[in-house]
Amino acid sequence: FDIANYSIQGDKKLGNQIYSKLYNLSKSNKNNPEAQSVHVLINASKEKNATTKDNTGKILEYKVTLNVGVIMKDFLTNNEILNQNFASFASYKVQDQYSESIKLEKITINNLVNKTYQDLLIRISENMLTK
Repeated sequence: FDIANYSIQGDKKLGNQIYSKLYNLSKSNKNNPEAQSVHVLINASKEKNATTKDNTGKILEYKVTLNVGVIMKDFLTNNEILNQNFASFASYKVQDQYSESIKLEKITINNLVNKTYQDLLIRISENMLTK
């Protein structure tokens, strides 16, 4: 496939991370006449909740949930190729240093984005083969 057009809703930073991975993949098809031109809509959001607290109320662990909806349509016919929601989550422990906790949160979110992208690729290939 070749991305002809795209739009991002919700958390723009997360949506752009997923889009840039898709775009890099589609760049390899730029000169392929067989490549299907598609419009991609990405709707991304993240939620962070405290999951564990000590008896003084201090948060010890967070759970980050990533929700990504992807709609992919044929650019010429507007036929829907893919309409899929991906939800994934992971927990991380609060570190002694605040900066270390932030770093761990970023790594956790990055891992969730990569997992979502891999799941998305599987879905795209399944749907492209059956249509």
